[in-house]
Amino acid sequence: MSTRPPAKLPPPNQRPPSPRAGRRQQAGQPSLRDIAYDLIKHRITTCAYKPGEYLNEAFVSANLGIGRTPVHQALDRLMLEGLVDVIPRKGVIVKPISLDEVMQIIEVRTLNECYGVRLAAANASPDQVARLTDILTRTAQWIAARNNEEIMMLDREFHGVLAQASRNDVLAEHLGRLHDRSIRFWALSLTTPGHHQAVQEQHQAILAAIRDRDPAGAEQAMRAHIEDFRNNITRSVAPGIAAGGNRAVG
Repeated sequence: MSTRPPAKLPPPNQRPPSPRAGRRQQAGQPSLRDIAYDLIKHRITTCAYKPGEYLNEAFVSANLGIGRTPVHQALDRLMLEGLVDVIPRKGVIVKPISLDEVMQIIEVRTLNECYGVRLAAANASPDQVARLTDILTRTAQWIAARNNEEIMMLDREFHGVLAQASRNDVLAEHLGRLHDRSIRFWALSLTTPGHHQAVQEQHQAILAAIRDRDPAGAEQAMRAHIEDFRNNITRSVAPGIAAGGNRAVG
């Protein structure tokens, strides 16, 4: 997953620009393909498009107000990133939740993100430390407002800045992909009592270690954070999978 900032999402009551407007875009502005990608991905990661749901290109195109070609290109990209599957003779489906996949992603996150946060503790710039601090300040406000979607997006932003602070572009790109695939699992577990506040405290511990230039402390805090995520997912997602009688939930 690229670590570039996502294209700014239009407000719910505002349609994206028309294809004709897109052809007149100035350099540096997001393309219609990128806008479609960000909008669809946002709906998948927040579970507005639910796991196992079929996505009809014509419907998605009409829903977003974007032509079918950019939507098709966006879905192709999301397929490569593991967020949708293409089923022959059936179409595009939002990838179902698999407990096996969740556990595998968490294992890979543990290996890579613990290493990445060690690098971040050594390499984070003052600006990145300030950004992390600001993210946690905004998160506290949204926790008080009980806005799960904003909390999820800020969680992703926090981990994204940490990845950038490692100053290893390959690692940051890899971690971005892992977070894109795991954030929707968290969306299914947001009803756990005290979960938001626990995550906030874990993020604060990570940030404190970054400020102190303490790689070992940062790794310990990140490991505890990911392990808590594993336990919460096991409690919240696994029962639904068991009730469904298989290893995937849609």
